[in-house]
Amino acid sequence: MPKPYTIRLFVPEGNPDTFKIITKMNWTGVGLEISRGAWDMHKGRKAFEQAGIYILTGYEEEDDLPAIYIGQGDGVRNRIEEHKKNKAFWDKVLVFVSSNGGLNRAHITWLEWALIQRAKNVGRCKLDNAATPNEPVLTESEKADTQGFLNEILSILPLVEVKIFEAPKVIKVAHSPTPTKKSVQDTIIVPAQIEGFKETFLGENCWYAIRIAAGKLNDIKYIAGYQTAPVSAITHIAEVDSIESYGDGGKFKLIFKAPAKEIGPIPYGSVSMGMMQSPKYTNYETLISAKTLADIFLPVDQE
Repeated sequence: MPKPYTIRLFVPEGNPDTFKIITKMNWTGVGLEISRGAWDMHKGRKAFEQAGIYILTGYEEEDDLPAIYIGQGDGVRNRIEEHKKNKAFWDKVLVFVSSNGGLNRAHITWLEWALIQRAKNVGRCKLDNAATPNEPVLTESEKADTQGFLNEILSILPLVEVKIFEAPKVIKVAHSPTPTKKSVQDTIIVPAQIEGFKETFLGENCWYAIRIAAGKLNDIKYIAGYQTAPVSAITHIAEVDSIESYGDGGKFKLIFKAPAKEIGPIPYGSVSMGMMQSPKYTNYETLISAKTLADIFLPVDQE
């Protein structure tokens, strides 16, 4: 059973976006989170002279999976200095060292290996590591202690908004044979450029990197695809089989129960410009009976 725990965040500059020191009761480790812009100001700290593990995080492309690089070093400062010169994607680094000097080269190499394996297995990021190290050989007691240190790191990371090492949360969608009440918005309409629509919506039977309001998650049963100009119409709809966390930014991936079916098309019509620049919610019965987007949205606008 999970156990309750407390972590302590110290913000030396008074700005949590630049530098945090992370400690935990009865743990011999310490974590440091530093933004790329604040690195030069804080890189002189003695903690960065110790053996430790570090995680670079950022994005190579907007609205995609986060990119990470996992590394280790007998002194992490020089490694991070190199990455500032040759890796442009990262905007912050998390460093974990021992508060009592208890980590040695074998320990940090094992931690690096274990984090890389976990990131690969979970699949919520783009791993920038070119090579995967083999699992280092540790004695039984050393491995138990190092696994304990890893568990502490994993318990801290979600609290500093790094969730890429956690298995995605999956919501299984239950479909009823009776139509949903029209007051329930059970359908999400997503805008998509034609190329991405064909490749993912139709080709992979899923759609991802969607932000969904927490109050809507349990209502969603269908997803409709609105193809942007020059099509400018809703052309397909699919039943949603499951919804799972995607990446590290509060977004989701919708997996279809079967390939999307053609409908309509339901053209843009007379709704206001910019209406379909972001996902919208409606009811399935309202959608399939609509002739244009105005039949879906104008009654709501005019209330």
